[in-house]
Amino acid sequence: MTETERKNLELVKAGFANGISKQLEIKQQIKGPDSILTPDEKQSIIESAAHYYGEFLTALGVDWENDPNSNNTPKRVAKAYVNDLWAGRYEKAPDITAFPSDGYDGMVFEGGIPLTSMCSHHHQTIMGKVHVAYIPGKDSKVIGLSKLNRLVEHFGRRGAIQEQLTVAIHNSINTIINDNKGVAVMIEATHNCVQCRGVKHGGASMKTSKLTGAFKDDNATRAEFYEFIKGYYNG
Repeated sequence: MTETERKNLELVKAGFANGISKQLEIKQQIKGPDSILTPDEKQSIIESAAHYYGEFLTALGVDWENDPNSNNTPKRVAKAYVNDLWAGRYEKAPDITAFPSDGYDGMVFEGGIPLTSMCSHHHQTIMGKVHVAYIPGKDSKVIGLSKLNRLVEHFGRRGAIQEQLTVAIHNSINTIINDNKGVAVMIEATHNCVQCRGVKHGGASMKTSKLTGAFKDDNATRAEFYEFIKGYYNG
């Protein structure tokens, strides 16, 4: 390791609870922003996490090592976090394809994008739908439709509170289409931490939204966005 690399390593701060993993952050600091974790590096994270999860179960008084249904649970849980539940922490953001709009300057809306995430507070699942819309500038580009789904999937698979997730999705679209006339994101989701702990209330859902540009300033544009959402639910 060179002195520059060592200095960069020392300057790296741990990522926020809803950010990329510290391991990926360090690698990108040293190797560049397009760096990714190798399968071996991910496996090392899984092995370390499994060890500490086993200690966590032991501290709770669980004799997991002598239970045939649980003796591999620490590794299963660690793999689920790295490969699925928090996969967005260990991967770079997806490449986003944008195409010429050919002068189209109306609203682009996609409703009902499936969301699976995990809250930062109790590590319980968040399940719901995301509705997104933006208005491209006259000479700007439009985002490939499936890429909106990939953005939701990526940020959802980092884990966050719903408010942070709403902002992250909004800001990513706002950055990609930087000459847009407005961006809108609404999330409606149920939180397992409400259903299985604390008040233990099932059926409650949470809505969050972030609106900018015409969606915030123009009543007609905002109403059109919400009408599109109603249309999604009403078929």
